[in-house]
Amino acid sequence: MTNEELFIALSSPFYVIIILTEIIVSNTQKLERYTVKDTAKNIFLMICNSLIDLGFRLIYIPIFVFLYNHRLFTIEYAWMYWIGIILMEDFCYYWLHRTDHVCRLFWAVHVTHHSSEYYNLSTGFRSSTFEPLYRFLFFIPIPLFGFKPEDILLSYAITQIWGILVHTQAVGKLGFLEYIIVTPSHHRVHHASNALYLDKNMGMFLIIWDKLFGTFQKELPKEEYEEIRYGLVHPENLDNPVHLIFHEWKAIGKDVAQNNAGIMFGGSLGIVMMVRA
Repeated sequence: MTNEELFIALSSPFYVIIILTEIIVSNTQKLERYTVKDTAKNIFLMICNSLIDLGFRLIYIPIFVFLYNHRLFTIEYAWMYWIGIILMEDFCYYWLHRTDHVCRLFWAVHVTHHSSEYYNLSTGFRSSTFEPLYRFLFFIPIPLFGFKPEDILLSYAITQIWGILVHTQAVGKLGFLEYIIVTPSHHRVHHASNALYLDKNMGMFLIIWDKLFGTFQKELPKEEYEEIRYGLVHPENLDNPVHLIFHEWKAIGKDVAQNNAGIMFGGSLGIVMMVRA
């Protein structure tokens, strides 16, 4: 068993406990933050994503191994190595996530993660089904800089724990941590469909990337701005599992067809490449 597999095995019971706790609190306090149907969709998308990732590792892990064997640097100090891999993986993830939001081609994959009108810990498992097919491209610099492929997978699993935990309405603002890491408050903004909040707070673990690259937006109190609305700007009926995964692809196909793809290639390419223009 690899370190990543051991870490996932040890953390899985923790996920079950905290999600069940949040469900109990939601039901006893009549907060209506969970439904059986929505949670089932989250589990379904997680399973689809995991199976694709496991299968596609046959492709991207050998690429990582090749790049590591031709690395540009060797990091000798363990503390520098582990701080470096977390920082670099989180930085690369920020650009992956930002691309998911600004390019319609990738938004068609990522949209499933934002498609729920509920926001709870199980939403963290509402995966972008086909993201494993291209995520590794954004992580290519990491093995080149001297980080082992197995440690890249482990560091991603570690930061994903925090990426899941911030999917909650039960935690308010976290004081000085709001300036450093992605908090539940920051990530509520990210999942909001309100105009001010769209495409903000892309980081998984550190919020500093958003502040450096202009995608940060703090959560405003209800007295200053409208209450957060979760889900898509234009909600759809996504009860059909196939439609849930492919609905944005269908929309792209329709827009391209209306734009006469064979004749107006430039315009059709724009339809595919841009989202929320």
